[in-house]
Amino acid sequence: MDIVETLQALVAIDSTSSRSNLPVLDWLEPRVRRLGFETRRMTWPDAVGVEKGNLIARMGPDEPGGLALVGHTDCVPFDPDWGEALSGTVRDGNLFGRGSADTKGSIAAMLLAASRVRPARGPLWLLFTADEEVGCQGAKALAHEGRIRPARAIIGEPTRLVPVRAHKGYCAVDVTVTGIEGHSAFPDVGASAIHAAARLITEIERIQARLAAVHSDATFSPPHTTFNVGIIHGGKARNVLAGDCFFTLEWRPIPGQEPVLGLDRVDAASRALEQASGGKITVSRTPMRVDPAGVTPADAEVVRFLETESGNGSVAIPFGTELPELIHLGAEACVFGPGDIRVAHRTGEFVPLDEVHRAADAYGRAITRFCA
Repeated sequence: MDIVETLQALVAIDSTSSRSNLPVLDWLEPRVRRLGFETRRMTWPDAVGVEKGNLIARMGPDEPGGLALVGHTDCVPFDPDWGEALSGTVRDGNLFGRGSADTKGSIAAMLLAASRVRPARGPLWLLFTADEEVGCQGAKALAHEGRIRPARAIIGEPTRLVPVRAHKGYCAVDVTVTGIEGHSAFPDVGASAIHAAARLITEIERIQARLAAVHSDATFSPPHTTFNVGIIHGGKARNVLAGDCFFTLEWRPIPGQEPVLGLDRVDAASRALEQASGGKITVSRTPMRVDPAGVTPADAEVVRFLETESGNGSVAIPFGTELPELIHLGAEACVFGPGDIRVAHRTGEFVPLDEVHRAADAYGRAITRFCA
């Protein structure tokens, strides 16, 4: 198996999360079957009716145990002016294209490893999932189904071959503040939703500071739960009291802190704002995601194995992966793969080919270690 040709073929398939990932599964499935895997699919329509799916491939007995190698097949959007987005161009030892690092490089390395090594006893799973970039929907479907129970799992992500054993959770809501429109020269006749939203956002900053004072984890940088308002808009005109204001809010809870704690604090601040306005202001929210943190102990065998293989100590990261879902399935899990997350979502995304080969070697030795 030529790992460069494999990765180029995967990159050439546009699997932006807004599109169906089934063409990627259509490419992968016959290839893993030729390697001796049994396969099945889970499919579903997403929120706008686009068909999505997971490919579940197994070699060895259909029983708990063994090892799962996990890679998500979807990618973030790319600039249409980026001519190399679907090209898989090789230059200076790097392969360029959307998804090359996040996470098609890992998937190519898993395929190569599976072609070289056969499990001696325990099951080997290849799990290729949908919609990680928009909420880990494929991994959540696997966790909800609960049908497979790997003893250990390696989740392919661009970690620069550094084992990642823990990360913060990810939670998000859309917030709509509604006021009363009026002439801006007479503020008493109405209530500005934008001014009210500004007060609520200021209180959210205070919530972050209060939580940081009582909940921290030095494993992470920053060591506390963070909040962010990423989008805000509202109002109709400069001289009109705004009748509405919309903003997005995300927070990333540290391990040990319930994800809904941030939501409860924001809800309490919203109710206080409504009461202070005398009924002129209302706040509504739409939950988008409430995902817990994921933590595997530092002394877990899969963590220590990948530390030895890579020569790198394990770390914790502030962004999310499919780690919590694999932990939910009972796996001792770790995130590990080629490429750098700092280039993963940018125009010019690339993966160093030497890292892809090294990842394949590590995955292969993991198969020998955990499926024997």
